[in-house]
Amino acid sequence: MRTRTIIGTDMGTTTTTTADHALLRILWLASPALPVGGFSYSEGLEAAVDAGLVQDEASASDWITDQLHLGLARSDLPVVAQATRAWRAHDLPRVKALNDWVLHTRETRELRLQTEQMGRSLLDWARSLGELGDGLHERLLGARLDPPSYPVACACALAHGPASERDALVGFAFGWCENLVQAAIKAVPLGQGAGQRILARLGSDIPAAVDHALNLGDDERQAFSPGLAILSARHETQYSRLFRS
Repeated sequence: MRTRTIIGTDMGTTTTTTADHALLRILWLASPALPVGGFSYSEGLEAAVDAGLVQDEASASDWITDQLHLGLARSDLPVVAQATRAWRAHDLPRVKALNDWVLHTRETRELRLQTEQMGRSLLDWARSLGELGDGLHERLLGARLDPPSYPVACACALAHGPASERDALVGFAFGWCENLVQAAIKAVPLGQGAGQRILARLGSDIPAAVDHALNLGDDERQAFSPGLAILSARHETQYSRLFRS
């Protein structure tokens, strides 16, 4: 059955379907307004700007696109997909194993601190929702993840609902891209028009990145970006910076 609720309004009757519910939940979690602190991280982009590797719209677009395919599509996106399945199956050992993998494969201290801070912030957000969170806070606490990484915590929120794995990953990837574009606008710097053009290009790359992630098994998932790791390590002691990673 597609219909969840029927709400009477002054303008008539509004029907909320399961598809609406799934889409709205994905949009909610991908929103930059979600109070998890994503805006304070550039994930190495600021260090790339400082090193002269990113200096205009074209190089920023290339950098983020490469990071989407070589980083996110091979690590966090498959983790979100696999953790979503595990949460739905109530397989907590699998959830913990995926969480440990994320924490252990972050290549620098600042990148690990980022996923820990954002994971804890999502846990705090879930607690602040109270009954509106549909038990999300309790599920995260019950898994005893210490600390919860952001991809695994986000997968918990995505798992509680009718969203397909592919749609969930598209939303997660778009939220990530939007955050990196905003970081580029501030760090390069770029204008809003340039940011929107980069986001449009990334939008055409997200489906392929998601499809790649969905087809990866445990032995194929990886987090190995040595160039990014070197830049991130340099960023930890960079003289002047706007972002925490």
